[in-house]
Amino acid sequence: MIYEFEGKTEREAIELAAQDLGLDTSSFDVEIVENQGGGLFKKGKVRIRVHTKDTPGAIAKEETAPVGEASEPRHAEPVPMDDFERKMIEWTKEVINRMGYTAEVSVAFREPKKLGLRIDTESASILIGKKGRNIDALQLLSNVYAGTLGHNDIKVVLDSENYRLRREETLVRIAYETAEEVRRTGRSILLEPMNPFERRIIHTTLNDIIDIETKSEGEGLMKQVRVLLKGRK
Repeated sequence: MIYEFEGKTEREAIELAAQDLGLDTSSFDVEIVENQGGGLFKKGKVRIRVHTKDTPGAIAKEETAPVGEASEPRHAEPVPMDDFERKMIEWTKEVINRMGYTAEVSVAFREPKKLGLRIDTESASILIGKKGRNIDALQLLSNVYAGTLGHNDIKVVLDSENYRLRREETLVRIAYETAEEVRRTGRSILLEPMNPFERRIIHTTLNDIIDIETKSEGEGLMKQVRVLLKGRK
């Protein structure tokens, strides 16, 4: 399900969403729809769209971990620890094999409600695809499969050759370069269509630049971010 919340900052909006929905912030995806930084006589405003799993009991408070219980490390043991992880690894390898490529798949990290899988293959550039479209599609299918295994509450993240990190660094650079171009010309710039995760990077990167604001435009999953001078339409 999709909900919208508004706050003076991104953090405040996310915390309001978590409180209102009774969810932990790690259990839902956040898309920044509008980001207007504050000024001397104007309060900032951030509007977010929250995507939750549409499953029974999804809007319910999660049990808190016992005091002193340590969370699992980001860099985890690469071998599967349970039947779910084993099936996700086998499924990912099988799909890649049916695509005509070979790959080794292992656990990259474990987090609450999130499982990262690492794909090692000589065909990484093909599996990643232009701007990550192929690996994003494969990741979408993997999350559908995870749902069939009864794990709608876990988000599966696929990566190969650290593409996710490299893409994030590229988007940060694009964000700063675009802001500079907008400031120089005075004209707004509409960036290429991006998924919610990529759009959030753009919004967050430019959040603290006092004379720049960002807005998401379009419908569906792939939307565009418009970067403009604050106060300009």
